[in-house]
This record gives sequence, structure tokens and C-alpha cells, in this order.
Amino acid sequence: MGNVFDAREILAFPNGSNSSDTLVAGVHFNLTALEHWNYTLYSNGTLSNGSQCLLTFAPYTPTLLYPNGTFINSTSCYSPVNPIGLRAKIGIGFAVGYALALFFVLINLRKHGRLFLPSEKRFRPIGRRWQWYWAILVCVAAFISLFMNIDVDRYYLPELPIVLTSFFWYLLQMCTMALVWEAVRHWGSWMERQYIDPNPFALNEEGGRYRFELLVPLVFYLFLWLNFFLVVPRSWGNIEKQRSPEQIADIAAPDATDSRFKAAAFLLLASWIVIIVSLRHSINYYLPRNRGVFNRTVGIITSTPPRLLFLLVLSLAMIAYQALCAWEFQWSVLKVTGERLPIFLGGYTPPLLILFIQCLYGFIAPNEDRELMRQRRLRGAEQDRELGIVHKPAWWRRVNGDYIPDGESMRDRIARNVREVGGGRATARGINLAMANRDAENDAAENVEMGPISRTTTAASSLYGGSRSVPGGGSSRASQFEPYVGKSDRRRTERTMAVAASMLFPGQQGPTPEERRAELMQEGPPPYSDAEASRGRSRQQSTQGPSTRSTSAGTLVSLSGQPQQVRSMLDL
Repeated sequence: MGNVFDAREILAFPNGSNSSDTLVAGVHFNLTALEHWNYTLYSNGTLSNGSQCLLTFAPYTPTLLYPNGTFINSTSCYSPVNPIGLRAKIGIGFAVGYALALFFVLINLRKHGRLFLPSEKRFRPIGRRWQWYWAILVCVAAFISLFMNIDVDRYYLPELPIVLTSFFWYLLQMCTMALVWEAVRHWGSWMERQYIDPNPFALNEEGGRYRFELLVPLVFYLFLWLNFFLVVPRSWGNIEKQRSPEQIADIAAPDATDSRFKAAAFLLLASWIVIIVSLRHSINYYLPRNRGVFNRTVGIITSTPPRLLFLLVLSLAMIAYQALCAWEFQWSVLKVTGERLPIFLGGYTPPLLILFIQCLYGFIAPNEDRELMRQRRLRGAEQDRELGIVHKPAWWRRVNGDYIPDGESMRDRIARNVREVGGGRATARGINLAMANRDAENDAAENVEMGPISRTTTAASSLYGGSRSVPGGGSSRASQFEPYVGKSDRRRTERTMAVAASMLFPGQQGPTPEERRAELMQEGPPPYSDAEASRGRSRQQSTQGPSTRSTSAGTLVSLSGQPQQVRSMLDL
């Protein structure tokens, strides 16, 4: 039916069968009830009393009116009864473009958000992901705004769809500005990271540079949030009043071009200027400096990546269109019958181009951690060339057995090393040679003609001049008895000899655990023997003579007698 709200005039009720009857679209209604409830018939095919609006043309004409003012089978004026118009069709096309952009944004978020190096305090991983998070919000806001254009065209009289379209369009502008800011800020952070990676102490975390980089994000988001609070928290109901030329001129247009929308556009421009200042700061500190005012001005343009130049230009065009909407309601997104070309060219095209430029950059640029690792390898190779160090090629590790297969854990690596030492046949390299050497050592140990190693002399026999015991034959009288010289000395001597024998001759077995346990259980000196006592007295008398008195304090006895072994406090 076209734009029925371009002309909305009051009509008189047609005559019916009698004075209390009227005929509307071929249906008879009680004229007395209509007048009682203050219903008015309009030229655009609607019937309204200020609180309720109904369609009167077929096939939406009500069938019956009760005396209490209730209609049967009625249709509200704010219903999607019109076909899809040009604005809705163009909006669907742009929505498809934003859907593709969202798909590419998610791919780039996964690519550039992954970590291959430990996280650093100065460069958090969230810093490089923010630009992709804002891009997702841009796509979501664009979806809602563009799909609401369908109901803007289909609603017979404008109502909630035009409000939702305008509301989310303003959110789209704010998120796009935040996306541009995060792209520029992160580029400066990436320049700083590359600048200090060779020397972490090249830039201090103090001074004017540090304070500027700490405060400039707060200033940007301050302007952005001020723009948000000027646009969003307001009464949006007046934007719906576009049902007649009088409503548009008296209510909708003044509300859509008030001072709050104008101030919001200037705040968005202020945030764009903050982005330029931040870009100038990054170029000044992290790129080669230019001398002279003219060279510095040119250096800002030449040092800025082309991607950022496009983003800045497109974002400035978007701000210019928002300011245009704040002054000219005819070209504004807020108008239902506004000009389609400026609405989509200035309102939805710049954010979409910014998204595609960002996605193209994301596909071309490598992950920052991987790029930093590549730069470190290049610096290491350059330093090795300067020092004359030549590294073995990559295949050297595979040939010499130092290659670590992919997916092998530390536990598997340790088990493989144990098997190579002797626990199994892990590899064929060196196994036959090791087995041959082991067999040769066993044969040599078996062919050695040597009896068991034991103590042949004692301290007492050497002291008294006793004879040496012969391993294969008899022994002298002095060797038949070995006086007790202390369990600790004997044990130490025997254990030393046993350890030496086991090291020299692997085939020689040491004492068993049972023998060792029995030896440790021995306590105190050997039992008293009369023969041993008489033999000691006779030896002492033969040395000192018959008239010498035996005393414990005698010098000869202390020198020639058996030394006393103190083993515990009981011996004292």
C-alpha cells in the first residue's frame, strides 16, 4: 500500500442502514458505540481512539463491535502487514556481509589469540585479543540493526523496529571506534615489544612515556562512554512518531536532531583525535625519528601501516555521517522513509570495510609469538656468525639418535633411555658390541685362579711375632689362636677387603644379608677361657722374669701385652 503515513487526514464515518449505523469497508458497525469510545476514522485506513489503533481495510477489517468498545477479529496498526521494501532488502545484503566478517573474525581471534611464549606482565594476551572482541560486538550490533530494517518496512505504522534499528546503529558506531582504537593501540604495543625484546632494559617502566601509555586509554574510553551516555539513556518513544508529516515535523525530527546527538558526534570526534595522538606517540618512541616539523609530519604518514591509515579514514567518514544525522533528519538512519543511499553508504559501509580490512590483515600477519621466535632465531644466527660458531644441521640429531619424536612425553623418554642402557632392545645401535664386551668380562672373571680373600694376619700375631698362616698348608703354634682385637676393627677390615674384592672381581659374592645380620647381633667380648688366661700369664712371666710383680701399671706389660679394647661403658 506504500507509505500510508505520508498523508493522514480525519474522515467522517460513512452512512449506514440508519442513523446509528455506519459502513466501513463493507462491514456495519454501531455508530453510537464508536462515538462513545471516541474512535476516529483516518484516511490511511486506520481507526483509532488514542489508546487503540486498528486496521479497517480488507482483509484486516474487524467483523463485529460490542457496545463496550471491543472489536472481534481486529488487527493492530502496528503489525507487519506490508511486503519487504528496498530498505529491508539492502539491509539483508549487508547482514550477509557482516556474517562473513564475523566468520573471519573468529578465525583470526583463534590465530592471533594463541600463546606460544610465556605471558609477560607488560604484554598480556588480552591486549591483542581486544580488537577481535570489539569486532565481534560490531557484527552483533550490525545484525540486530540490519534485520530490524525488515520490520521497519513491514510495519504498517512505525513503532518499536525503528527504535531498535537506531539504537543498535549507534552502538555499532561506538564499537567500531573502539575497534579502531584497539587496533592502533595494539600496533604500538607490538612495536614496543619488538623494540625491547633484544634488550628488556632499553625502556624503563617509569617516566613520561609510561604514564602517557597508562592514561591515554582512560582518556579515549572516557570520551567513548560520554558518547554512549548522551545517546543511549534517553526517551526513544518520540522517534516512533512518524505516522504523519505533522508528527515528523513536530516530534520526531526535533528529537532526532537535538543537542545531545550533536554533542555525541563531537565526543566521537574527540576520541578519534586521541587515537591520532596515541599513534604519534608510538611512532615517536618505537620507530626511527625524523628531524624538522615537515619531516615529522610526513614521517607520521609514511611510518603508519596502510591498514591503520584506511581504518582512520573510514572511521572519520563514519563520524562525519553521524554528525550529518544530528543536523539533517532527512538523511538520518532514524527516519523511516529516509534516503537509502546515505543511510547504507555512510552508516553501514565504513564499519563493514573496517572489518574486512582487519580480517585481511589477520590472515596475512603471523602470530606475534611465532614472529618473535623467528626474530630471535635470526638474531641468534647473526650472533653465531659474528662469533664464528657453526651449528650442526637438523638431520644430525636424527642420525645420531638425539631426535625426540613428536608427542613423546618425559616418562616415555626416560623409559627409552633405560632400555638403551640394558633394560631391553630399544635400538640396534651398539647392542651387539655391548653384549660382546659383557661376555668377555664374564669369561675373564671365571678364569682368574684365586682363592677366597681372607685375613691372614692379625694385629696381635704381628705384635707378638707370631707366625703367618699359610693358605694351603699348616700353621705355626702362634697362628692357631687369634686373640680378640675388637669387633669393630675386624669388621672394618673384612668389609674393606670384601668391597675391594667385589670391585676387582665382579664374580666374588659378598656376605649374605643373613650373615650380615648375625654379625651385627654379636655383643660384648668373647667368653672367658682358663687356657687363654694361663697362656697369657706364662707369656708375661717369660718376658719379665719370675721375681717381677705383675701389675697393670707396669710399663713392659702395657707395651708387650694385648691392648685393651673398650667397646662400651660396661667394659670400664
